[in-house]
Amino acid sequence: MPQPQPILDPIGPILFQREVHRDQRGAFVESYHEGRYEELGLRVRFVQTNCSTTLGGVLRGLHFQHPHGQGKLVSVTRGEVFDVAVDIRVGSPTFGHWYGKELSAENGFQLWIPEGFGHGFIALSPEADLLYHCTAQYDPISERTLRYDDPELGIEWPGDRHILSPKDEAGRSLSTLAEKSLLPRYEGPRQPEDRSEPEPVTGAAAPVVL
Repeated sequence: MPQPQPILDPIGPILFQREVHRDQRGAFVESYHEGRYEELGLRVRFVQTNCSTTLGGVLRGLHFQHPHGQGKLVSVTRGEVFDVAVDIRVGSPTFGHWYGKELSAENGFQLWIPEGFGHGFIALSPEADLLYHCTAQYDPISERTLRYDDPELGIEWPGDRHILSPKDEAGRSLSTLAEKSLLPRYEGPRQPEDRSEPEPVTGAAAPVVL
């Protein structure tokens, strides 16, 4: 069985490649299996599962919770999105680095976004349904928004026209959030056994597991 590799500084986002079973009736894909994912190094407990529908061109994010951080296992059940994770842990060697990947119902990719990372996405198809399992319940008091087009991040969002909510339009820059002590702190590497440390990347190809 292939072993997962973190995309950014350990332990950061992990990209999973799931097998989508298709036949004349339709398709089936496993969203989560505790034992299987634990064998691959993802040992978490999910307490809330959400599903959202997003119209084409709509950009959501970049969202995170602090305190009461929230890890998310994100997949697409219909359509396609460009999904982004940003390291917002103050003191991290990859602070401010981002990773982006197209997730779709067709390719079966699934992205694990741990606590300490901002998350956002833009719908590439006319409509897209996202399913995400969360390690903590939604807490509106702890919810924060990092500006999607912060020049400090330099995220390469696809498309020329992005539709945002007023809340996301009012997102603050990484430096402003840091100055106001609204970001989580890096607690040092938690390197799993038998796992090599990757080089930090920004917007590069990710390891594929599962």
